[in-house]
Amino acid sequence: MEFFTILLSALLGILSPGGVIADSIAASAIRNQFDHIEDLAVRIDSTPSYQLARGRADRVRISGKGVYPIPGIRIDTVELETDPIAVNLNDFSELKQPIQAGVRLVLTQADLNQALQSEVVANKLRDLSLDFLGGATAQQLQRYDVVNPQVEFLANDRVRFQVSLKEQQTGDQVAITGETGLAIASGKQLELVNPDVRINDESLPPELVALLFGGISQKIDLSNLQASGITARVLDFRLTDDRLSVAAFVRVEPGFKLSGN
Repeated sequence: MEFFTILLSALLGILSPGGVIADSIAASAIRNQFDHIEDLAVRIDSTPSYQLARGRADRVRISGKGVYPIPGIRIDTVELETDPIAVNLNDFSELKQPIQAGVRLVLTQADLNQALQSEVVANKLRDLSLDFLGGATAQQLQRYDVVNPQVEFLANDRVRFQVSLKEQQTGDQVAITGETGLAIASGKQLELVNPDVRINDESLPPELVALLFGGISQKIDLSNLQASGITARVLDFRLTDDRLSVAAFVRVEPGFKLSGN
């Protein structure tokens, strides 16, 4: 979810009270919002051109290849095209009217596996509390670290995954492997479709699958952005044997304000 905020920071950062903004200067402003971008093209349409000095643009188009929002996390392709933009001259992080944009993201299998091995993701996957049998109190929950997570993209919007959970006290490891389909419910929420999960080569009953993975849909839900003034809806979701492609519509309300700008 943080990626949307970074992208919006970059978008608003190209409009400043300095007058007419060249595409190359806008590209530099966008690069400053990301850890690294391998290749970037920016096109700002504004007629007449002086309206940029008033915080307005007719359309902004951004195309990036090899975009790193943070170290170790690479997005293969980022494309964005906006409707007209208007920001407050006194505060260029504040919108005068909603921004509407189409966004397309492409993530390769190699990118995702690299991200899973990154320090930022590894830190989030440490010290997990799990209860495989159910009914444990908070003090009784076993705590695990995730070891060597990997995914493989398959056809028909399915993925295969494997990961080991290392119990912190004993060092014992639990091997989890499986395959699941992926879908987007109501254009907003990630769903696992017919998941088949094994622990140490033993198939899990559906109840335990729901226990282990039931929270994924709640965490990967674009509705969570609405409290920040962002409405997002997935228009197209495709998974092939080497890449995941997502096209989405994003609307940012005038009440949205970027902190730190």
